[in-house]
Amino acid sequence: MLRAYLYLLFFVPFTLSCSITAIVGTLFDATGAFAHKCSRFWSRWGLSLAGIKIEVEGLKNVPGEGPLIFMGNHQGNFDILALSLAIPRRFSWIAKKELFAIPLFGEAMRRAGYIPLDRSDGRRALKSMNAAADRIRNGSSVVVFPEGTRTKDGNLLPFKRGGFLLAAKAGVPIIPFTINGSMKINPRNRIELYPGTLRISFARPVATATGQDKDQVQLMEQVRLAIAAGLE
Repeated sequence: MLRAYLYLLFFVPFTLSCSITAIVGTLFDATGAFAHKCSRFWSRWGLSLAGIKIEVEGLKNVPGEGPLIFMGNHQGNFDILALSLAIPRRFSWIAKKELFAIPLFGEAMRRAGYIPLDRSDGRRALKSMNAAADRIRNGSSVVVFPEGTRTKDGNLLPFKRGGFLLAAKAGVPIIPFTINGSMKINPRNRIELYPGTLRISFARPVATATGQDKDQVQLMEQVRLAIAAGLE
């Protein structure tokens, strides 16, 4: 537990410093590319100082061009940092709008091109989804955790339909990914932090379905099977 507290003493001010750097950088680079580089720098040092190594498999399954939606399981807090380094392309996070209200950190997310999702009611959620689909069609790749939250025991939680509706609206392929080892490093809702290896594997692209309900169910099942196949 002492290790975790010592880590937080570094990580919190380090996060604020990287956020400020990203915000200032966008004054000279409005594309968000510099902010994304700051995110990768933040992730690399955040993992290194926590004693976490990452192993990545299946990069050949990630197309080099065109927008994509990455979907995978969510095991722990360090998934975010690991994916920032593992995904070989620039991408945007789709995150709940509350995160964008965090001073400095939220502004850095906004300037990096990350997409807020308002889930307060159906109408606002649909508006957020349409805006995200437009961004993807215009060339942005995004990451979605279809479970919506971290797992408690390592098993996949039921998938929410939002990410799959987004995929259908945007009409781009889904790249399933599987994360292993994250729960052992930092168990959910606990302060413990243990050194270890976090493994991420990418599966083959899955073509998106039409807007028909039966096609959405099939798409969800196909992606779920691809993610589950990589679980250890």
